[in-house]
Amino acid sequence: MKKRIIAAVIALLTVSALGFSNTITFRLNYFIPRAQSGINWPDSLWTIEFDQMSYKKSDFQDTSFGFDYEYFISNEFSLVFSVDTFSKSKAGYYKDYVGFDYLGETYALSNAYADVDTFTLSHSLSVSITPIQVSAKITPFGRRSKIIPYFGGGVGLYLWSVRMRGDVIDFSTDYSDDPTVPIYYVNSADVMEGETFGKISFGYQIFAGVMVPVANRLTIDLGAKFNAAKGKFTSAFQGFDMFDLSGYFFSLGINYWF
Repeated sequence: MKKRIIAAVIALLTVSALGFSNTITFRLNYFIPRAQSGINWPDSLWTIEFDQMSYKKSDFQDTSFGFDYEYFISNEFSLVFSVDTFSKSKAGYYKDYVGFDYLGETYALSNAYADVDTFTLSHSLSVSITPIQVSAKITPFGRRSKIIPYFGGGVGLYLWSVRMRGDVIDFSTDYSDDPTVPIYYVNSADVMEGETFGKISFGYQIFAGVMVPVANRLTIDLGAKFNAAKGKFTSAFQGFDMFDLSGYFFSLGINYWF
């Protein structure tokens, strides 16, 4: 994750070194993943995790940081090069199953049969998303008022990874002789999609907000952004649908104009 952030910031600083200058913004974000799940996405990793595990969508909301570099083309129009970060890991347990050991292997059965010889089955899910974006920004009333509204949108390059560590139930085979009490094998897994710099996906974003001048070259920035992107699993999580990388950023930032 750190390597991705460093690479993205270097790219933005390279843009500034070419002579494009006007505004830099440092933002504190609160990220809410869209995490499309439910009956309309039955083969989504998000759906399966939220159905089976104790954590829920809101557990993957978290604060993050962002950085913008803005190049003014006119008083009402500019280009914005930005990078946002998000990384969250959450551990949970299987809601409907418990584990038991048999001949040195671990199996799962319904928690209705839990007793002193059974134990909790759990794993963690880690998600990292780093959007690197270029956007068109419009300030319809210019930049000389006490409150400066803006809106815009653009396209983005998304670096992402997903990792799962812990107990994973294999539901493909029932090892029980009694169809009313299914028994499944439990794997001890540590699998990851998108090692090193992460996998790459493309998406878009729209945003809006207001800037409030507080000094000659300083403004406070209150904004909201929606990112839309999906990632394709190709190795560790094959068999799942596209992974929803979309989400909502609500941000508080400081703009420095120069």
